[in-house]
Amino acid sequence: MSAAIIDGKAFAARLRARIGEEVAAFRAAEGVTPGLAVVLVGEDPASQVYVRNKGKACAAAGIEGFEHRLDADTSEEALLALVARLNSDPAVHGILVQLPLPPQIDPGRVLEAIAPEKDVDGFHISNVGRLNTGQPGLVPCTPLGCLMLLRDRLGDLSGAEAVVVGRSNIVGKPMAQLLLRDNATVTIAHSRSRDLAAICRRAEILVAAVGRPGMITGDWLRPGATVMDVGINRVTEPETGTTRLEGDVEFESAAAVAGAITPVPGGVGPMTIACLLANTLSAACRAQGRAVPAGLTA
Repeated sequence: MSAAIIDGKAFAARLRARIGEEVAAFRAAEGVTPGLAVVLVGEDPASQVYVRNKGKACAAAGIEGFEHRLDADTSEEALLALVARLNSDPAVHGILVQLPLPPQIDPGRVLEAIAPEKDVDGFHISNVGRLNTGQPGLVPCTPLGCLMLLRDRLGDLSGAEAVVVGRSNIVGKPMAQLLLRDNATVTIAHSRSRDLAAICRRAEILVAAVGRPGMITGDWLRPGATVMDVGINRVTEPETGTTRLEGDVEFESAAAVAGAITPVPGGVGPMTIACLLANTLSAACRAQGRAVPAGLTA
């Protein structure tokens, strides 16, 4: 068996194009441009790349981008004051504070200060509660992207045996909730699960989100399973010193057993920014009392 490759990069490109069309229609109808404020504190190189890519994606979709770069020694109070100003700014529909933050700032306090209706990362406790209780709200971008890819590949997920490996608040837990919403039968597995390999072999849908390169191998998989590899791990080759990206799934052995699999890079990763744009448009629609376009949210 050779698994079909789930091309997240191509799906994300189509999704961004559709969002651009929906944004144009929204602007024409409401006379309002959806706006996303991104806050970067410090000079973390990876964060700078992410912020730059988010700015480009916003511009391409017709979303107004507001970028705020603060010094690494910025106080928590100063950052909270900025968040408060963005909360009250009607031109800003979404607020994203780029993580990680410097050690003098409590990320939990900052994320909870963001107005829930502008929390496009979906991390605020109000949005977490809405997801867990089946109410509409803003959903974390990476799990939302995974769900879109799964629906596109499999259609109806009702009754499917799904295993999520990882229990983070950012991916694992919200992914499990989204799968439950789509009527899958869900198991959350983690580092203390007994016989993790046996649990994974039950899965028709396996979502790997543990942050350990190549942890899940082909002999852990049920033949024909659909594998979503969320891991993005930088691995340095000791012989050459070169760095490459590797997922949580050992791709070659897994692709020989799975029915479909996301590659790393080019699988789940591109969906994250596309879903950030979708969440920004969703927030703008709700702010104007409009329905969110179908297929852009869970």
